[in-house]
Amino acid sequence: MLNVLSAKLEGIFKRLRGQGVLSEANVAEALKEVRLALLEADVNFKIVKDFVERVRVKAVGQEVLQSLSPGHQVVKVVWDELVALMGPLQTGIALSSMPPTVIMMVGLQGVGKTTTSGKLARYFKGAGKRVLLVAADPRRPAAVEQLVILGQSLNIPVYRAENPSADAVSTCEHGVDQARAQGYDVVILDTGGRLHIDDDLMKELIAIKTRTSPHEILLVADAMIGQDAVEMAEQFNREIGVTGIILTKVEGDARGGAILSIKAVTGKPIKFLGTGEKLDALEPFHPDRMASRILGMGDVLSLIEKAQEAVDQDQAQAMVQKLQSDGLTLADFREQLKQVNKLGSLDQILDMLPGGQRLKDMAGAGLPEKELAKTAAIIDSMTPKERLDHTLLNGSRKKRIAKGSGTSAQDVNRLIKQFLEARKMMKALSGRGGRKWLGKPNRALLS
Repeated sequence: MLNVLSAKLEGIFKRLRGQGVLSEANVAEALKEVRLALLEADVNFKIVKDFVERVRVKAVGQEVLQSLSPGHQVVKVVWDELVALMGPLQTGIALSSMPPTVIMMVGLQGVGKTTTSGKLARYFKGAGKRVLLVAADPRRPAAVEQLVILGQSLNIPVYRAENPSADAVSTCEHGVDQARAQGYDVVILDTGGRLHIDDDLMKELIAIKTRTSPHEILLVADAMIGQDAVEMAEQFNREIGVTGIILTKVEGDARGGAILSIKAVTGKPIKFLGTGEKLDALEPFHPDRMASRILGMGDVLSLIEKAQEAVDQDQAQAMVQKLQSDGLTLADFREQLKQVNKLGSLDQILDMLPGGQRLKDMAGAGLPEKELAKTAAIIDSMTPKERLDHTLLNGSRKKRIAKGSGTSAQDVNRLIKQFLEARKMMKALSGRGGRKWLGKPNRALLS
C-alpha cells in the first residue's frame, strides 16, 4: 500500500534528519523532492501546490529551524498537513436512532461494489447489528446471485425481488420496508452501476435516494485508477450527493493519488479502505494512521486492532500455561501460524510496522510468505502423535514427512530446530513477567 510514495518520502526525510542545522534552502530543496514525489504518485496538481506551500510556510518558521531537532520538526509539519489533507478526523457511520440505518452503495461497474456491500455487512454484524442486504442491480449478469452467495457465506439475509423484471427503485423501497417491519438495524442497498456515468444511471440513483431516504450514500471507487477515481467521485457527488467514500483495491495501490486527493477535491471523507479480496479485508479509515504509514512510521494501532479480532483469548491463556510447563508442541506451533494468517499477508503486516518498507526491501524476493507455507505443509504432513511429540521424529519419519510436504529432510530438520529455539525463547519471556502480556496481549499494549 503506497509503497513507492512511502519509500521516496522516507528517503527524503532521512537525509533531512541527518543534518544538524537546517536552513530555508535545505527545506526548499527537500520540499522540491516532496512535490515531485507527490506528483509522481498521481496526486492532483493543485493539491500538491497548496500542500507544499503550507508545509513550507510552517517549516521555515523560527521555532522549527532553531529547534534541537529541526529535521524531525519538519517531518512533524508534513505529518500534520497530511492528516489535514485526508481528514482531519476519522469519520465512521453514525447509526440512526430510528432503525434501520439505510446505507446506499453507489459506483461504477468493476470497482467491487457488491463485494464491498458484503464486507460492510460483515463489519456491522461483527458489531452486533442485525443486517439486511438488498440486491438492487438487476442488469449486471449474476449480480443478484453474487450477493446472495455472499449473504449465505456470512449468514446474513438478502432481499431480492420476487419478480425478475422488477426495477431497482421498487426493489430498494420494498427492501427497506421489509427491514423496518422485521426490526433490522442496518439495511445495505447494493445498487446497479455502469461502465461509465450516464443519465439513466443518475436518474435511477436519484429515484432510489428519493424513495428510501438513505442515511448514508457511500461511493465505492477503485484506488488504483488514481485521479480518474477522484474525477468520478466528484461527478457522483455533484449529481446525487455522497456522504462518504470507500476506496477498494488499496493493497495494490503503490502510488496513493486517490487517497491523498479525494477528500480535498470532493469535501467528502474516506470512511473505509478495501485491502483485499476476503470479506474481512475492510478497514475503517484513520487519516492520522495513514499519514504515519505514508511517512514510514507504521500503523501499530491498526495492527493491534486486527490482533484483537483475530486472537482467541482463551487459546492465548492456554498457550501461556503450556509455555510455563514446557508443553508447547508442533500442533500448537501450527495453530499459531493460522492466527498469523488471520492478520493478513506478511506484506500487509509489515506495512503497519515502523520501518516495515525497509524490512521488505532488505528481504527482497525472500519475504517469508513461502517459508510460512512450507512450515505449515511440513507440520500438516506429520501424524497427530508426531505433532504432539517431536522426539518421535527419527530419520525415516523425517524422510516420509519431507516427501509428503514436497520439501527435503534438511527443511524438516531446520523447522524442528526453529521450533525448539522459539519454544525456549517464549518460555524465557513468559518467565520474566511476560505471562500477563502473553495472556492478554491487546490490553497490555493498549494500557
